[in-house]
Amino acid sequence: MAATHTHGAHDAHADHGHHDQEGLKTFGFWLFLITDVILFATLFATYVVLRNNTAGGPTGEELFNIPIVIASTFILLTSSFTSGLAVLSMQKGHLKGLIGWLVVTAALGAAFIGLEAYEFLHMVHEGATLQTSAFLSAFFTLVGAHGLHVTIGLVWMIGLMLQLGRRGITAVTERKVNNLSLYWHFLDAVWIFLFTVVYLMGVM
Repeated sequence: MAATHTHGAHDAHADHGHHDQEGLKTFGFWLFLITDVILFATLFATYVVLRNNTAGGPTGEELFNIPIVIASTFILLTSSFTSGLAVLSMQKGHLKGLIGWLVVTAALGAAFIGLEAYEFLHMVHEGATLQTSAFLSAFFTLVGAHGLHVTIGLVWMIGLMLQLGRRGITAVTERKVNNLSLYWHFLDAVWIFLFTVVYLMGVM
């Protein structure tokens, strides 16, 4: 009886330690997001300062393809919604639904990156590069940093889907899905600012 009690106490202690570890990892992720907020705030501030320094080169009004940017915005907003549906499926214990919505989210994220790559290549073809002006240096750095973050999110998402396929919904995979969804919503919020400050203000 005493041995059973000791074993139960040991399991409870192990579970508590595991829970604390997951909590620490989530806290660490929040710290990462805070540093990312600082990074993007710096890039936005730099862009706002330099956006009129075109050095006689093309302006945003001449370069930006607003229909493509609107399509990109719609795709990313939709992917944020589908990532939320993935979390809802997870909370209901539906593994297939969770993976299915993550696949849809990843496909939308890939489409977003594809449109951004097309935009960048078109601009470079028009002679608008990092070296053309301070405005374009700031533009490519800001928008490119966001695109890089989306790409990292996609790699993370694919890895997580593979892990979910092997292990199912556990305390560890649940934390990772929640953190990934938070990260994706954060990128969505950054893009809304980017769309407003860079593109809308750029064509006004």
